[in-house]
Amino acid sequence: DRLMREEGMNGLVRGRRARTTIPGKDGRRAGDLLNRDFTAPAPNQIWVTDFTYVPVYSGFVYVALVIDLYSRAIVGWETSTVKDTAFVEHCLRMALWRRQHTGRPVPEGLIHHSDAGSQYTSIRYTDTLALEGLQPSIGSVGDAYNNAAAETVMGLFKNEAVAKDSPFRSGALKTETDVMEIVFEWVHWYNNERLHSALDHRTPEEFEQTYYDLQTGSLPNDAANKQAA
Repeated sequence: DRLMREEGMNGLVRGRRARTTIPGKDGRRAGDLLNRDFTAPAPNQIWVTDFTYVPVYSGFVYVALVIDLYSRAIVGWETSTVKDTAFVEHCLRMALWRRQHTGRPVPEGLIHHSDAGSQYTSIRYTDTLALEGLQPSIGSVGDAYNNAAAETVMGLFKNEAVAKDSPFRSGALKTETDVMEIVFEWVHWYNNERLHSALDHRTPEEFEQTYYDLQTGSLPNDAANKQAA
């Protein structure tokens, strides 16, 4: 912030949003297990999820993300031209598959936190969480902070990947394929190259790998003490 002010630079400010969170009338609602505490003691303990929209020539493409609260790593993503339950369910299943196939399987009891959108409160999605052994957690309706951690990452995606002057864009966004390419490239950069102040200026992948190295005793003592702190 100080360096930006000295250079006369300003951060990007998000514009007006389209409404993506529409409360379900008939879905079963879980309680809020986080109560605005967006921290986790280890990977695969708490995930948060949300989706946003990207304007294209034909209308909108929706982008869903699943984020691990410990490292802020994006563990799952999906795009769709329809914001239905199948869309967010595919995103969740991708996250579970990626964790399994990278040697970091999800334990039973992981807390899955979302807003009160109809997609996440639907019977189908609630049943999927139960079958996978995940604990549902849903923020209260009308609370601007009930899913703030996921919304923050969504804001970064819109500013860093979708903005017109973004280095991830090669031109106008015309189709879902254009958006998919941006999401794939940005998520890879976000997880493996982007330094996060909340992670002591490390990448999510580096932060998680340090955790697992600590568990196996393969970290030097000074690095282990720093991570534990």
